[in-house]
Amino acid sequence: MNMKSWSVWLVLLAAPVAHAVEYRTVLPAQSSIGFEFVQMGVKIPGGFKRFNTQMSFDPARPETARATIEIDLASIDAGSPEADEESAGKLWFNRGAFPQARFVSSRISALGNNRYEMRGTLTIKGKSREMVVPVRYTPGKDTARFDGSFALKRLDFGIGEGMWADVETVANEINVKFSIAATGK
Repeated sequence: MNMKSWSVWLVLLAAPVAHAVEYRTVLPAQSSIGFEFVQMGVKIPGGFKRFNTQMSFDPARPETARATIEIDLASIDAGSPEADEESAGKLWFNRGAFPQARFVSSRISALGNNRYEMRGTLTIKGKSREMVVPVRYTPGKDTARFDGSFALKRLDFGIGEGMWADVETVANEINVKFSIAATGK
């Protein structure tokens, strides 16, 4: 080997190895969980002000990723103070007995083009259902975004029982949308 070849090898060996960032630190102020439901034919947006997200995501090894999201149901914004108060009762969330909703991932699969499929269990009001949630990963310089949306059937979770079980008054399908910001720092 000539001196030039040795120089190239030494530079390559001395160069820092590039590691993929593993996103673990969620930035709550830059994250959101919202929903939209239809009541008497009118779309009503809402959301939750307080939730805790724990996650681990390495884009180089998505199969090892995991996420847990716990939502404080008392932090709901359902469009009006009356709706927020009504949601606390036994017919809706029954927050006295079930103060949180919880999603725990079980498997994350890469679909290509920074799109993923997250499978897991959603538990609301003591009822658990398997969910498949599409997620788009958007890398950034210091922060990455994880955005997704899915539909859930409220009656599957006992949300809106009794007189509220009439899907003509409040539609059964609730569209949930989330945006989670995280950093690897």
